[in-house]
Amino acid sequence: MAKFELKLPKMGESVAEATITSWLKEIGDTIEADEAVLEIATDKVDSEVPSEVDGILVEKLFNVDDVVQVGQTIAVIEVEGEGTIEIKGQEEQPVVEAEVPKEAADVTKTVVAAKETTAAVISSEDRFYSPLVKNIAKAEGVSQSELDAIPGTGKDGRVTKNDIKTYLQSRGETTISEPKITEVSATPLSSNSSEVKESGPLKPIEKSKTTSVIASGDDEIIEMSRMGKLISKYMVDSVQTSAHVQSFIEADVTDIWNWRNKHKDNFKKREGENLTFTPIFMEAVARALRDFPLMNISVQGDSIIKKKHINLGMAAALPDGNLIVPVIKDADQLNLFGMAKKVNDLANRARLGQLNPDDIQGGTYTVTNVGTFGSIMGTPIINQPQVGILALGAIRKMPAVIETPEGDFIGIRYKMIMSHSYDHRVVNGALGGQFVKAVKEYLEAWDSNREI
Repeated sequence: MAKFELKLPKMGESVAEATITSWLKEIGDTIEADEAVLEIATDKVDSEVPSEVDGILVEKLFNVDDVVQVGQTIAVIEVEGEGTIEIKGQEEQPVVEAEVPKEAADVTKTVVAAKETTAAVISSEDRFYSPLVKNIAKAEGVSQSELDAIPGTGKDGRVTKNDIKTYLQSRGETTISEPKITEVSATPLSSNSSEVKESGPLKPIEKSKTTSVIASGDDEIIEMSRMGKLISKYMVDSVQTSAHVQSFIEADVTDIWNWRNKHKDNFKKREGENLTFTPIFMEAVARALRDFPLMNISVQGDSIIKKKHINLGMAAALPDGNLIVPVIKDADQLNLFGMAKKVNDLANRARLGQLNPDDIQGGTYTVTNVGTFGSIMGTPIINQPQVGILALGAIRKMPAVIETPEGDFIGIRYKMIMSHSYDHRVVNGALGGQFVKAVKEYLEAWDSNREI
């Protein structure tokens, strides 16, 4: 019998540890693949950790209320099979092929030792592969890029044993194209650029030394929460990584203001939910990202990763004052009704602490509403590894010049300032400005007769 190490999986870009809240299985219990073994809690979400294999639980390495780091082994499961499964130490790193993004090296699953010369395939934050699938891939010489391209029919899109066997059967007949990564350009990117060229390495700015602060006897010392510490580090890292630049633009949202006032009561009665401005703004941002796909990218070393899906992060305030960013997946595929339902669902579950790990992963662009707190504009920090974030200011009544065929006159309009922060390493002023201008134009072209 061989043994398999169950490790704490990666649960989000800023989640480094979790607390064990309960064990659902005891030593000696039989476990099936994908069956929950224990429950954990982070500062953001509560979740279950499923087994990746069939077997028997033979060892628990942590107790309830213990804090476990991402990637640490939390249990040992005895599994059937010939040979020996090599249990790697925490300091060891898996072999990563050249085309695999660096962040995928944060592997949280045990790799079975093999004598084949093919480089070991790995799981990443986007795709998990069971030890059985990894064994088959190595035995058959399936590369990382091939495995990443196989459609998964298992839970959460996982590649199952049948998926990889089906692929192997048709391997000689069809070819799965390998994912391509566009290279970074040394020159500014135009808004309609379809490709970019090679440049020198993009390195983050070196961290500056912190200044010591001495508290007097009258000062109150407040310990930062675990989530607060994570957010603090994440914000500093983002500023040191990306060259932040801002563009500001004012949008006239009078038609949207009047349209919402007209429909919000009926929407509340019909759906039992509030109709806010957020889904309207999200729809405009998703359309603008479709027009300017080079805003929907990430930087990986010397390369640009152009994202296929438009997944909008929606910054939401928590009761303790911290922020969390649930993600609206494939936002450009939703109509306004679907967007409103999704926004309300994520916002409500965020406030209640009921978000799942998948709810906060995979964002490609983020929107934050600083107007909720009365701010008319802001300069938000980019949510890495994205390259842009849009801050929506408060909607205010403003005197404005109104142009008509009969002449200009002064009138009262509802206006909002939008602040666009973007990464000047790969997004120049033209692209950054044109993108936020497109959002403005979509908002100002709102159809007052639109139904929901």
